[in-house]
Amino acid sequence: MYIDRMLQRGLAHEWGICGVGVMPADRRMRDVLRAQGGLYTLILEHPDGSRDARVIGSILDYRYAPDDPEATIELLAAPTTRIISLTITEGGYDDPDGPAFALIAEALARRRDRGIASPTIVSCDNIESNGEVARQAVTSCAQRRHPGLAEWVAEHTRFPSSMVDRITPATTPDVIAGVERDFGVADQWPVVAEPFTIWVLEDDFSDGRPPLEEAGVLLVDDVGPYELMKLRLLNAGHQCLCYFGYLCGHRFVHDAARDPLFAEFLLAYFDSEATPTLRPVPGIDLGAYKRTLIERFANRGVRDTVARLCAYSSDRIPKWLLPVIRANLLTGGPIRLASAAVASWARYAEGVDERGEPIEVVDRLADSLVPIARSQRAHPTAFIENTTVFGELAQVPRFVEAYRWALDSLHRHGARATLEALLATKTVSP
Repeated sequence: MYIDRMLQRGLAHEWGICGVGVMPADRRMRDVLRAQGGLYTLILEHPDGSRDARVIGSILDYRYAPDDPEATIELLAAPTTRIISLTITEGGYDDPDGPAFALIAEALARRRDRGIASPTIVSCDNIESNGEVARQAVTSCAQRRHPGLAEWVAEHTRFPSSMVDRITPATTPDVIAGVERDFGVADQWPVVAEPFTIWVLEDDFSDGRPPLEEAGVLLVDDVGPYELMKLRLLNAGHQCLCYFGYLCGHRFVHDAARDPLFAEFLLAYFDSEATPTLRPVPGIDLGAYKRTLIERFANRGVRDTVARLCAYSSDRIPKWLLPVIRANLLTGGPIRLASAAVASWARYAEGVDERGEPIEVVDRLADSLVPIARSQRAHPTAFIENTTVFGELAQVPRFVEAYRWALDSLHRHGARATLEALLATKTVSP
């Protein structure tokens, strides 16, 4: 959208996007985008129920890498490819030999050997210090595949961090049908989003960049404060909302956010536990941002599902919510609400809701997490003893006390009563 906005304004027409998919589901995206000439519809759903639609034309090509890895590597190695951006989800960085990094490492080796300038690699994923995480993954893969390449990467390649803040739920058949019904456009992969958007990007590029600031991108020297704000408020806030919300019977995020009990719980978490762990954020009114988050979550038009937020928790909670707990443990700050959110995940991971109905637990570690969660009525700390996810937290008495209280309350009294009890005692913190 930002690149399209820049091009619409007549700026830097030499720039465009070629997508590269590496996962099996990306084959269909390739097929759809090729059939549509790279075009798709972006629908903005406003809180008042109105909708805007525009066609995005900045994608010039889309490749499915497994069909022709050699051609993909040559594309990445070409001097005309000056920026490689990554949206590979939080878990995509846990395997530095994964397909994205393997392709990049091969391309960087060819650029080095051919004397071609290195591209800039921009992570757009929801990870703290995502630029540094991407640097470590790329460098590690490069070193294993081509000894000596890591040194070239360290000297020539830039990895600016970035923060993207816009709620964009998954495209569903209902969205596709709605675009054709309301706008008369037959689009097999439209994208729905809220109107709110922020893209903050460190201005550190290896081989030039388009005039992104002219399209509304905030170019900064340090994205860290903005990154923490988004991860610990919006992303961690989603985690505080979703498991409790699902257990209480909410299936859409807007329904949970419109529930006064949930709005109060989120604001209490934002103010008492998340905000004290943040750094000053230049140009941002944090109070207004937090209030706006509740309004954004409550946007009916976005129709974001609670199940989407509950998915891949083992990748998300360690990167978004546990850092808040750890920061407050160091300073003696409150941890009761965030610890309860962790307990709500553990209860959700049992795979059965409060009415005895099955829950589909979507997580790369589901095969191990669900049996552990189902053992926790007899062994209350079983879930948090998984050091792969929780590190040393099961050895920290203050966290264990807060977590066990919440888990016991969830089992005895249910999710809604647990939230009510938390808010009744929110000024008290183990």
